[in-house]
Amino acid sequence: MTAASAAKPALQTGSPRADNTLAVAAVHLHADIAGVVFWPEQSLLAVADLHLEKGSSFAERGVLLPPYDTAATLSRLGALIARYVPRTVVALGDSFHDGRGPARLADTDRATLKSMQKGRDWIWITGNHDPEPAENIGGRFLDVLKVGALTFRHEPGGEDEGEVAGHLHPVARVARRGRAVSRRCFASDGVRLVMPSFGAYTGGLNVRDRAFANVFPTLGFTAHMLGVERVYPVAARHCLPD
Repeated sequence: MTAASAAKPALQTGSPRADNTLAVAAVHLHADIAGVVFWPEQSLLAVADLHLEKGSSFAERGVLLPPYDTAATLSRLGALIARYVPRTVVALGDSFHDGRGPARLADTDRATLKSMQKGRDWIWITGNHDPEPAENIGGRFLDVLKVGALTFRHEPGGEDEGEVAGHLHPVARVARRGRAVSRRCFASDGVRLVMPSFGAYTGGLNVRDRAFANVFPTLGFTAHMLGVERVYPVAARHCLPD
């Protein structure tokens, strides 16, 4: 995805306070400042766009990046799993940067992944980067998951009430103290939610980009920007275009 970069700080997690709560189709989700959501009633943690093995994918094409993105991403995710202890983890597609990514996993990263899966239901939602089930990475594979009022999928369609999706890597840009500040964000109108990307090497797409108009027909949605200690809601109409 062509996008402006959005830096990912060292893992910090917000307390489950009211100002970090998102309501989607009347379901209350805790929005963690690390970029995941936790659904307490279902003990479900959702994360989007891990893009594991992106570094090794680029290396295959002769573009050398530090090969530590998978380990870094899994470390951050593991800390969140240890915090919330979910019964279910849902990875919302593009979990690997390409279809060969699972085969390139280092033994240590594969062991880390499988240790996180122990004792819980782990669901891989298929994405456009990883449309086929993979071997030896645990979990189960689905195109769409429906749980109560919510529907989890990779690409937002803008049709289902209660849709939780990834794919677009939302980033909000605002003016602050005379300069523009960009942060990853959750984008939601209360009916559907687009999750920020989680992977170490993923960038972001401005919520004012026309791609978001397919999900939110008007600017009547909110960008919940990831801060250091909390999530900050900003009306989309107040966000700056690139």
